[in-house]
Amino acid sequence: MRYLPGQAQHLPGHQMRFEAHQASHFGFAVQDGVATLTLNRPERKNPLTFDSYVELRDLFRQLSYAEDVKAIVITGAGENFCSGGDVHEIIGPLTKLDMPGLLAFTRMTGDLVKAMRACPQPIVAAIDGICAGAGAILALSSDIRFGTARSKTAFLFARVGLAGCDMGACALLPRVIGQGRAAELLYTGRSMAGDEAERWGFFNRLCEPDTLLPAAQNFASDLAHGPTFAHGMTKKMLQQEWNMGVDEAIEAEAQAQAICMATNDFHRAYHAFVAKQKPQFEGD
Repeated sequence: MRYLPGQAQHLPGHQMRFEAHQASHFGFAVQDGVATLTLNRPERKNPLTFDSYVELRDLFRQLSYAEDVKAIVITGAGENFCSGGDVHEIIGPLTKLDMPGLLAFTRMTGDLVKAMRACPQPIVAAIDGICAGAGAILALSSDIRFGTARSKTAFLFARVGLAGCDMGACALLPRVIGQGRAAELLYTGRSMAGDEAERWGFFNRLCEPDTLLPAAQNFASDLAHGPTFAHGMTKKMLQQEWNMGVDEAIEAEAQAQAICMATNDFHRAYHAFVAKQKPQFEGD
């Protein structure tokens, strides 16, 4: 059997549906192609635990095969995004581990970032209040970030005696806000206010707290109703071209775009334009 571009997602055994998926350590819901993932420990400002790290990593890996999820929103319950690793459930136990145990932990947390960057769906982070430590990395690993003026983002590793090079921060943050600004945040661990985060390019836009999540979900919905196969290709190129020279990147994009030109969505867009209609994309 011959498969055309875009058909791999329809192969037996590759598709998964997530509308009924129930997460154990955070909220998860799918509506109209958008999965909303809610860190849900508001009494502690939504910290991560060993279990939530692992479940997040595994979920993002599985979402690569999701039939009914075309975009993802990640947010926090209450008035905060995420305070990072739970002091009592992660930080305390880490002080008692040997080096192999510590390395297994840091590699596991890095695998979460790899899973977020590898899943084809665009990830939109809706960030209010505290966004610190590993929470700041979750925001950084997303594709789009919406914030509020009252939000406080801190890569606070230096403040607890650790290097700023955690979970890919030294690779990702300079690419988002620039080398000098990233160095300042990673050396000092200071908080970055919402207006500064927008001015520096960390936030794509600022919202009022009560409109933050709806704005992020509406943006994700627009992406989910667009050419999702092509969006996945864009995300892959944005990730892969960091490690390419210009000539190599141009060739990679030539191949990627040729693949997209063979999709039905590209043909739908052309025929809709000729008919002076809005194209209805289906992601194939």
